[in-house]
Amino acid sequence: MYRIFKRTWWRKNPNWPNGLEPCLGRKRTVKTVETQEEAREFCQLHNRISLPKSNPLSLKYEFEHV
Repeated sequence: MYRIFKRTWWRKNPNWPNGLEPCLGRKRTVKTVETQEEAREFCQLHNRISLPKSNPLSLKYEFEHV
């Protein structure tokens, strides 16, 4: 089983260049799937949909084995 989650990689901070400070966000579970291939496909699709301009905190979908 593989847990798919999303999290951000930055947080807003006006004291940093471009107003963004590196910061791992909290993992938020999206769904659980049975195979690594399902998890990889889901993450690739949803990360492609998230465009950088509309996503300044770099929200990314990831997965881990459970």
